Amino acid sequence: MMFDEQLLYDANQILELCKRSDIRLATAESCTGGLIISCLTEIPGSSDVIDRGFITYSNEAKIELLGVPNLLIALHGSVSEEVAIAMSEGALSRSMSDITIAVTGVAGPGGGTTDKPVGLVHFACSGRGRSSYTLKQNFPGSRSAIRDATVQTAFSIIRKFLEDN
Repeated sequence: MMFDEQLLYDANQILELCKRSDIRLATAESCTGGLIISCLTEIPGSSDVIDRGFITYSNEAKIELLGVPNLLIALHGSVSEEVAIAMSEGALSRSMSDITIAVTGVAGPGGGTTDKPVGLVHFACSGRGRSSYTLKQNFPGSRSAIRDATVQTAFSIIRKFLEDN
């Protein structure tokens, strides 16, 4: 098994919440490289909820697959609140989903800067007819620890977004 029991438990809870409300979900992932969608689809019956996952590791993928404006990346960088929102809203417009979660960050060990250190992750959750919710986190630890914390936080954001609906 690739995921720890807590992540799988949380993934199952998200899927159950979505099923009860007849909500479809999509992901737009950069720094996690598909870990969020992979954990969700580890759960049997996830196809009742999951529409699709966009893995947009490169800037070109963000632009081509999600419609993130090149100018937005040029102005704010790919690791930014603005790009996370554009990723989430792009996934919403390019899917049959009711809600989407997007993540973009610096998982390390390299690539960090003073302004955007290793461990910085921007999240955005969007829903049809709702304003996007965003969160900025700085996670400590190794690349694996940062990516695992990102998945856990994404699940918390989705849960909150669903419960506030």
